[in-house]
Amino acid sequence: MNISATLVKELRERTGAGMMECKKALTETQGDIEAAIEHMRKAGMAKADKKAGRIAAEGLVMAMTDSNKKTAVIAEVNCETDFVAKGDDFKGFVKAVTQCALDNSTADIEALGQLPIQKGGITIEDTRRALIAKIGENISVRRVQLINTGANGVLGIYMHGTRIGVVTLLEGGTEELAKDVAMHVAASRPVCVSKDEIPAATLAKEREIYLAQTAESGKPKEIIEKMVEGRVKKFMQEVTLLGQPFVKNPDVTVEKLLADAKAKAKSFVRFEVGEGIEKKVDNFVQEVMAQARGG
Repeated sequence: MNISATLVKELRERTGAGMMECKKALTETQGDIEAAIEHMRKAGMAKADKKAGRIAAEGLVMAMTDSNKKTAVIAEVNCETDFVAKGDDFKGFVKAVTQCALDNSTADIEALGQLPIQKGGITIEDTRRALIAKIGENISVRRVQLINTGANGVLGIYMHGTRIGVVTLLEGGTEELAKDVAMHVAASRPVCVSKDEIPAATLAKEREIYLAQTAESGKPKEIIEKMVEGRVKKFMQEVTLLGQPFVKNPDVTVEKLLADAKAKAKSFVRFEVGEGIEKKVDNFVQEVMAQARGG
C-alpha cells in the first residue's frame, strides 16, 4: 500500500515519532492513522516497560509561577544520560509536565500522569512512554511540589542552570529579596528555615557525637558540657537558613537580612538533579574482561 507523505506528516505531528517509525506503523495498519497511533502507543509502552528498571539519575529541574505569582511549582524529571537531558524533546517534556502541574494545581505524580499533556492531547504518562520508545532511555517524573503564597506571601525562584532549582516563600519583602534568598539556598543548602524545625532526634545525635569526641579530653564535666552545647549551637546555625551568613554578604546572617527588610522566611524547596539516587558505577576493566571471558 502506498502511504502518502501527508499521512506520515500528520502522524508525526500527532505522535512526535520519527518519519520511518510513522511510515512503518501506517504500513502495518493499512493507512489507518488511528490504528497506527494505537499500535505505536502499545509498542512504546512495551519498550518503556523494558527500560523501567534502569537507573535514571540525570535530567532537569524546572520551576515556574502562575501569571499572578501566587502559586509556584518545581519539578524534577530524570533520564539516564546528560546527553538526553540536553535534547529538545526531553526539555519540552519537562516543561510540559511542569506547566501541567501548575495549571492543574497538583503535585500528585500518579494523578499528573493521567492528565492530558496539552488540551486535546495524550496523557503525560503515555507521552513519557512514547518518549522512552523514541530516545531509548528510561525517563521518570521523580517529584513535583506546589507552593502557594497565601495572603501576604512573596515567591522567589532561582535556577542554577538546569540542575538546581529553588523556590522560596517569604512573608513580606520583595520578589527580588525572595530570589536572593533562593540563590542563597541553592548555594548553601540549608536543611530547614529555623532551629525550631530541626528534628529533636537529629540534635540528640549531634550531641552524642560531640560528647564522644570530647570525652577523652580530660576536661571537667561542666566544661565538656559547655563545649558540646557550643558545637550544637554552631551546628544549628550551619544547617538553618536563618542562621547562615548570607551568601552575597557574609557579614550579615539571612535572619538579619530579612529582619532589615521587615520580611520573614516561611519555607523553601530545593531540588537538585539526582540527589539521593544511587548511581551505577561502571567498571570498564571488569566489563572488558567479562566480555573477553565470554568470547
